[in-house]
Amino acid sequence: MIRILAIDDEKGILRLIENALIREEYDVTTLDDPSQLDWNRLGDYQLILLDVMMPGKDGFSLCEEMRERVDCPILFLTAKTEEKDIMKGLGLGGDDYISKPFGIGELRARVAAHLRRETREKKHVVSVDGVQFHLHSKKVIYQGAEIGFTKSEYAICEYLALNHGQVFSKERIFEHVFGYDKESDVSAITEHIKNIRAKCQKAGLEPIETVWGIGYRWR
Repeated sequence: MIRILAIDDEKGILRLIENALIREEYDVTTLDDPSQLDWNRLGDYQLILLDVMMPGKDGFSLCEEMRERVDCPILFLTAKTEEKDIMKGLGLGGDDYISKPFGIGELRARVAAHLRRETREKKHVVSVDGVQFHLHSKKVIYQGAEIGFTKSEYAICEYLALNHGQVFSKERIFEHVFGYDKESDVSAITEHIKNIRAKCQKAGLEPIETVWGIGYRWR
């Protein structure tokens, strides 16, 4: 059974999450106090829902610590949707965010989309202009060295690279990568692209081109 961890200081939100996801036959663990987290069991979870604004240690700090131990999807639950907050969360290793207040249908769709990405089978290595995409392990290798992308960053790179030369809008990328079409959240793609470009530049690459007014393409 798929195990999901949800951390939020609002008990009402946790009840909503638990009720919504148990009906999908997920095993849901909820915590309203981050200090109660058993770090030794963190690897047991296939997905983590993490509130941003909590007393004591906030969600951003927790995410940064978690990323040193696990690589499962981490989705932020947040009322903070300003670009700088989105950029910070994604830069620390978050995969997506869900804006409060959210509905049960949206929550289920987002969770299901990220879990599908984790379980889909890929068995090949594809090379695009010297950049190797290891489709099974979700790694990108360039000149013998791995570029350390998050899962969401990797998914964006893979989508653009395997369709290199084609231009895709932020909405199209978002829908393909996350499997859920919600126009107000496409700003997440902008921040992921910024992070991808920064990591590629360190490796001596500039593969993603902005086509103004349309979207992005892999050169």
